Amino acid sequence: MDAKATIEKIYILDGGFARVEDGSIYSPGKNVGVPMTLSCNAYLIRHLGKWLIWDTGTPDHIYAEPVGKIMAHGIRGIVVRTIASQLKEIGVSPEDVDLIMFSHAHYDHVGNCQLFKNAKWIVQRAEQEAMFGSAPEKYGYLAELYTTMRNHEIKIVEGDHDLFGDGAVRLIYTPGHTPGHNSLLVRLPETGPVLLSGDVAHNRCNLKHHRVPSINDDQDASLASMKRVEEILQSEGAIIWINHDPVQSGTLPHAPAAIV
Repeated sequence: MDAKATIEKIYILDGGFARVEDGSIYSPGKNVGVPMTLSCNAYLIRHLGKWLIWDTGTPDHIYAEPVGKIMAHGIRGIVVRTIASQLKEIGVSPEDVDLIMFSHAHYDHVGNCQLFKNAKWIVQRAEQEAMFGSAPEKYGYLAELYTTMRNHEIKIVEGDHDLFGDGAVRLIYTPGHTPGHNSLLVRLPETGPVLLSGDVAHNRCNLKHHRVPSINDDQDASLASMKRVEEILQSEGAIIWINHDPVQSGTLPHAPAAIV
């Protein structure tokens, strides 16, 4: 079976916005003192009748705070559409989601993980160890957001991983932003291969110029992951969806529309 034929569709969910007063946090020496607003997305993928959620957005409870809330690294999280309401709109119950994965464990990626009680968790060993180690705050994690993940069936992986064994969805190990950061290569039936790059870079300009955010865990690993992403885009003929690039995000259909 053709790998792309096993993916039915993908929904881009609005996972909120991140607001910073000094954009140079993402590009040291550039955009100093310039306020920036970043998109935050989550992705619901249908594969052979099963649901996979990739990242879960900013915590839904922030919706009750119109101006948002400072979460970590001085970043203000803002929610205008809850993940729960978007799932309801497309007719999917959180309990029906079979697999859950995070590019990494920052608040805007794990914020609603508690919704998906029945999902098997696939996680990079380095990220799981950082999340539940002695000092999660070192990486900017808010451990209270993901304590429920201890209750899930878990599969720990190391490095790249073919999720379903058919090449349709490949976990790509891209550390640097955090110790176990991942990207996801998805082969859509009509759109073709798409790389969900997580926070390898926060916008296309930073990827192009290989700018490493000051909050990243490992600068050398970050640069290596940027280069690897570029190589994969070329070798696979893939397009890239950069999670926090609001300009690009604004050009893509969001739920309840599906992309095939």
